Amino acid sequence: MIRRRAFITLLGGAAAWPLTARAQQAGKLPTIGYLSGTTPSLTASWAAAFVQRLRELGWTDGRNVAIEYRWGEGRNELYAQIAAEFVRLKVDVIVTSGGAALTLKQATSAIPIVFAGSQDPLGSGLVASLARPGGNLTGLSTQLADIAGKRAELLREVVPGLRRLAIMANVGNSLAVLEMGEAQAAARKLGLEAIMSGIRRDEDVVPAFDVFKGQAQALYLCGDPLVTTNVNRINTLALGARLPTMQGSREFVQAGGLMSYAPNFPDLYRRAAEFVDKILRGAKPSDIPVEQPTKFELVVNLIAAKAIGLTIPPGVLAIADEVIE
Repeated sequence: MIRRRAFITLLGGAAAWPLTARAQQAGKLPTIGYLSGTTPSLTASWAAAFVQRLRELGWTDGRNVAIEYRWGEGRNELYAQIAAEFVRLKVDVIVTSGGAALTLKQATSAIPIVFAGSQDPLGSGLVASLARPGGNLTGLSTQLADIAGKRAELLREVVPGLRRLAIMANVGNSLAVLEMGEAQAAARKLGLEAIMSGIRRDEDVVPAFDVFKGQAQALYLCGDPLVTTNVNRINTLALGARLPTMQGSREFVQAGGLMSYAPNFPDLYRRAAEFVDKILRGAKPSDIPVEQPTKFELVVNLIAAKAIGLTIPPGVLAIADEVIE
């Protein structure tokens, strides 16, 4: 678990987050607990977007608010430990995403929790309704499971004669399993054979590729911190197997994947900062409606396409929001 000071050091001060008088003021400042399921290097742009928007709203770390960063490093078992720590610290609000929100909900019913992205906040039980969440959680839905069909369609457009689609997910994460099921259903609707491959820890990634090696013609990756922390390894293995990939965010395509169709996550974290601002100023999470992404972005990596000998159709490139060359 990487703590706050390590994160600031890692970024080398590039984000210029002030720490002046932090020690003296910590007891007096409202405190935000920030829990990311991954590592600082993989999602630094998301944290930076969150902090920048907080600044714009009048909150500066170390001056009139304190931010306690914790990083799950793709290990679900750390969430309960971090949640308990936030409760001991008596933070004023917690920001997180994905499956970590479920663990935090179990840990506290008193501390407001803002999820910057959840695949299915209603179906997973995070909130009672999107319009009136109830309880102590609110935030943004990523609708990742809902867009599984579009992702599968894009892979079919890009991969000539696609018949067999591998679907990889962390089967220890209920939300990832939900997306896995949606992806499987989408594949069936398109007449594709779905080859399921589950992982639970870092060591499972290489054997997971063995499951569909020589069979699958493309790989659909379900969004999850475990997948995120292993994205470089997954991209390398996919390249070696000449497998086109559908990723969970633009950052993972920038890391070498082929394509992503997803919300803009830095934008989601900017909007999460607006939720935090409202709560710090007295609003109750139970009264703040859950929001949904306003836009989904298609990102295509032509370098990755060339490396696996794939030609991206002009029609797909024409609708892409970003093309990496």
